[in-house]
Amino acid sequence: MEIKKIFVIGAGLMGAGIAQVAIQSGYDVILNDISESTLANGATGIEERLNRSVAKGFMSHEEKDACMKRLTCSMELASAAECQFVIEAIYENFEAKRAVFEKLDVICPPETILSSNTSSISLTALSSVVKRPEKFIGMHFFSPVPVMKLLEIIRGLRTSEDTLSAAREVGERLEKVMVVAKDMPGFIVNRILIPMLNEAVQILDESIGTVEDIDNGMKCGCNHPMGPLALADMVGLDVLLAAIEVFYSELGDSKYRPAPLLRKMVKAGYLGRKSGAGFYLYEAGGKKLGVNPVLNQ
Repeated sequence: MEIKKIFVIGAGLMGAGIAQVAIQSGYDVILNDISESTLANGATGIEERLNRSVAKGFMSHEEKDACMKRLTCSMELASAAECQFVIEAIYENFEAKRAVFEKLDVICPPETILSSNTSSISLTALSSVVKRPEKFIGMHFFSPVPVMKLLEIIRGLRTSEDTLSAAREVGERLEKVMVVAKDMPGFIVNRILIPMLNEAVQILDESIGTVEDIDNGMKCGCNHPMGPLALADMVGLDVLLAAIEVFYSELGDSKYRPAPLLRKMVKAGYLGRKSGAGFYLYEAGGKKLGVNPVLNQ
């Protein structure tokens, strides 16, 4: 089956980023969201990023216009019936994803491949809610998708070789570096990354170091391009908490217990860049303004 059109569910930063790289790679894309404003913002963000590429000389006006012609926005999940490949990129919650895939299983033709951008939820568990588990696979992109080269592909227990080959074909066309991971919580990257970010929050909570000292320690001592607390703000503290809670629930080891300060920050509405405040404060464009003063109390 030739994959010509991709259906992307979720028009937030991740979903819009996936849609962008897909239209830039020549795929026709339908970008879907239940929120009209989120869908409009997602499409606007794509066009703005492409306009910046034109301004920098990375693409022509004609190439940009051709990309945008390949993008369609729809609030109707039924539009997925037109597509050969689906990528779900909604928030990290099993029941929410389950509800989407149960509907897609009815809407999409039997040959359509269903995939999830989940960063921590079992692909075998997700695939169990559809009648085509052999055509279900994980396609875990990294944010910002147009910049980050990695694509982590995860096989469920019943994922077929043909589905894996199709996912690889899409990844290659999107010019991603691919790794294939076993279906375990966090897979490869987040199994390493999420506990590190959680531990950085715990170190802050124990007053072992300040926000800036912890970030500078990892940037200058381990050559990380971004400190763990700044990275947590970029990921979203609610997303980080949801992921580490999955680890703790599935693996049962105390080393995956969420840091109490992380829970407090989420309850207080300090979610990181997207809320304007996390471990740092941010202005509307995402520029860092300084450390969140509540952490100095």
